[in-house]
Amino acid sequence: MKSVPRSPPAENSQKLHKVLAQAGLGSRRTMEQWIISGRVTVNGVVAGIGTRVSPHDLIRVGRRVVRWAVQQRLPRVVVYHKPEGEVVSRDDPESRPTVFAKLPKVRGAKWVAVGRLDYNTCGLLIFTTSGELANRLMHPRFAVEREYAVRILGQLKPDQVARLTGGVALDDGPARCIAIEDEGGEGANHWYRVVLAEGRNRIVRRMFNALGMTVSRLMRVRFGSIRLPPRLKRGQLSELAPGDVKQLLRSLSLPAG
Repeated sequence: MKSVPRSPPAENSQKLHKVLAQAGLGSRRTMEQWIISGRVTVNGVVAGIGTRVSPHDLIRVGRRVVRWAVQQRLPRVVVYHKPEGEVVSRDDPESRPTVFAKLPKVRGAKWVAVGRLDYNTCGLLIFTTSGELANRLMHPRFAVEREYAVRILGQLKPDQVARLTGGVALDDGPARCIAIEDEGGEGANHWYRVVLAEGRNRIVRRMFNALGMTVSRLMRVRFGSIRLPPRLKRGQLSELAPGDVKQLLRSLSLPAG
């Protein structure tokens, strides 16, 4: 019976679950679960928690080879202006257009969507090849801000603004806005700029619905330090330059090479 692979010298190695996360396969915690379940092998031997690997090791998840050379590069980050009418899913049972169809192909990794936007929501959507970066942006523990432009029918009253900033009771727990700014409007429609530090499913719509207000348009304009570029039209994408990626990683206390 084969034993767990021996760890190479520390100066030439990295922890296996970290390498897998950097390859865009998921968060470090998810990778640890994969290792525990026996899905990962190193040089043909089932890996264990604590296994370290070097660039010369052959790493497989199932039958898929994970290439170290790709993992050592700076992760790629793409900013996409999602229009309404697209789903943030690779496969849709209703065969609706998917945001993944427009992304460039990557070798030895996969694109991970940072958060989701529902079918009727537009705006900023971030993709990266780093599962670790995606997890840092999305995990509730890090409370990364999301900013939205919200159009509603009618206008918020002072007590409703107070409820949004103080906390609104939802089925899955209370939710609150960090900030709300009145952006004005014409006729029956009124715009607000809303900032939250979490990204639960349809949370903005549900918070306004809890106040009896109908959201007629919703657009994400910022996620953390990344803003939707004003010149990026709907359906277009733009890849961050290496310097911008390094700056993003440093802002999140992640190694930037």
